Amino acid sequence: MLRPAGAGVFTVSTGRAQQLAIQRELYGANDYEEVEASWRTTLSSIASARVAILGIPSDCGAGLVRGAAFGPQELRAALLRTVPDFRVWAASERIVDVGDVAVIPHLLHDEMVSDRQRVACLRALYPSLSPEEAATMPVSPLSVAERVMDSLLLINPQLRVMVLGGDHSVTWPVVSALGRHNDVDWAIVQPDAHTDLLRHRLGVKYCFASWAYHANELLGRDGRLVQVGVRTSAHPREYWETTLGVRQFWANEVRERGEAQTIDDIIQHLNARGVRRVYISNDIDGTDGSLAPSTGAPEPGGLSPDFVRQLITRLGAAFPLLGADLVEVAPPVGSPEDRQRTLAVGASYVLSSLRALVEGTPT
Repeated sequence: MLRPAGAGVFTVSTGRAQQLAIQRELYGANDYEEVEASWRTTLSSIASARVAILGIPSDCGAGLVRGAAFGPQELRAALLRTVPDFRVWAASERIVDVGDVAVIPHLLHDEMVSDRQRVACLRALYPSLSPEEAATMPVSPLSVAERVMDSLLLINPQLRVMVLGGDHSVTWPVVSALGRHNDVDWAIVQPDAHTDLLRHRLGVKYCFASWAYHANELLGRDGRLVQVGVRTSAHPREYWETTLGVRQFWANEVRERGEAQTIDDIIQHLNARGVRRVYISNDIDGTDGSLAPSTGAPEPGGLSPDFVRQLITRLGAAFPLLGADLVEVAPPVGSPEDRQRTLAVGASYVLSSLRALVEGTPT
């Protein structure tokens, strides 16, 4: 179900050289055989790890603009540019990059796959398994990701996760698995320009615009889904809060309250709801579109990177984090300058999240 970091996007020609170059740097390897060997050694340390980095390079659940499938690969490269000794630091903190979910880019969720297509994809994804063994396996990115999460948490129940997306649909399998493996009241804090609260989108149950609806149902519609930075919605804040029981802090409210006070209010709200753990689902479009433009739906008037980093840091100090993600970074979108600016901001969010995750876990 997994591939080495950067290999979740299937390619045999175009882009393969760039993919392999990033992998050699990530694994300190000379060729793909050494990449594979190093990755398998890394997997053997899951049981003792504090945090797992997991790439889900799927953007089949996006809207009109694709490109977030390249987010995990390019975010890892940006991390290495930002922190050249990232591998050394990660090893010292017992942060393990378990690689990428194996993605068939034409698929989304197994609910949407015909029996005939499923059989064909099983043969492609699991050639070493017998037909009987393969028949028990998932084939679509969201379904594979959920099975991977279950497996990681069975191996190491204390493991925290840092997920690199992918469009925002990839958050659903992560929180779905966390819901099964967590027995205390927990919350999701979601920096985002959009609410993502559709029950379905054109009949599709799980996608970038609907994952939060199902996550809110999972939590029980009791205010434990907190959305921050909303500024594009068909309905006002009162509609979502009264009909679905979410708590929202719109972008204009953040500016009016002040950034520090907004974070105080978020933490106070979570404490009032009896929250004991938090998952942070960070959509890059929650950040102002001028500062992180390489995404599928950039919006003006958004959050500042300093605010988002402080939000991550202070949530991690106030609550043990179950995990975090960064989604909707789409490197192919926009100019080269847009790409570099977005990746720099994205890398800073990943580093802030990793630090918050390790500081809240036992040594």
